[in-house]
Amino acid sequence: MVAGRSPVVLNQIGALVGERIAAHPSRPTVLRHEDGRPPWDIPDGVEVLLTRPLIGWDAAPAARPAGWGRGLRWIQSASTGMDVYPPWLLDGAPLVTCARGVSAVPIAEYAMAAVLAFEKRLDAVRLRGPEDWRREVLGGLSGRRLGLAGFGAIGRAVAERARAFGMSVGAVRRSDWAGSVSGVEPFDRLEDLIAASDHLVLALPLTATTRGVVGADLLARAKPGLHLVNVARGALVDQEALLAAIETGRIAGATLDVTEPEPLPAGHPFYRHPAIRLTPHLSWSAPDVEPRLAERILANLDAYARGAALRDVVNVQAGY
Repeated sequence: MVAGRSPVVLNQIGALVGERIAAHPSRPTVLRHEDGRPPWDIPDGVEVLLTRPLIGWDAAPAARPAGWGRGLRWIQSASTGMDVYPPWLLDGAPLVTCARGVSAVPIAEYAMAAVLAFEKRLDAVRLRGPEDWRREVLGGLSGRRLGLAGFGAIGRAVAERARAFGMSVGAVRRSDWAGSVSGVEPFDRLEDLIAASDHLVLALPLTATTRGVVGADLLARAKPGLHLVNVARGALVDQEALLAAIETGRIAGATLDVTEPEPLPAGHPFYRHPAIRLTPHLSWSAPDVEPRLAERILANLDAYARGAALRDVVNVQAGY
């Protein structure tokens, strides 16, 4: 940003964020995204783009549009994952930041709710009449192992809550372990983690190397009776292999907040399978998520106005 000049910001995120940004001391000019306009069609003069998934990026052209990015200096995404955008958005793009960790707490709460629902079987033991009254032994969390595939902000938030329930926690991460984490056992290989876990939570970014990482070979190594929870991206999982592993009994159940595609087509076996719980990609949601996102963007706008380093810059080579 040039000192003394107010930035022109295109807001594709929402009204609350737009109102908060417009009140920033840098006195930005905030443009509202026009309904029906492709998100990559940026008006001339825009310096900062605030964007998000589910506004048409899935229909973006394969090649970078002529003139794309001219004048843009900073792109802020409302999502953590960058796989929702076309590759050319990152390829040679200006500074790109994401919302890493903004939804970590609600996603962790969702993951723990899924684990509790699986162990306690509240749906199965719900009484609908006196004829249903019976004694059953419910599962528990204390002493069970929760595996984390991915140990960023979401993985850390899940681990904190799992330890509070007396679970042992193991994790694999894509980057090197820079020291021990209290209460978390590091695993070098996902194959070893899945073999040792009662519940496995997927919290990995979707990249070329993680797509389909949970396939038939990995599922064959799972501890019998494993419960899989996916709060990351549907394409991490080979869904046909998962269904086969559930049908053979190797995998006891799955809680899937994400699928590939979204939504799954009508008649897909996941909808009615008794061992699979589907939810519509809402694990991130909570009453305070949008205000938290606005605060994150405002903090970055403070830094941008000062010419300081921004938070949560995307590693273009890694893709997240």
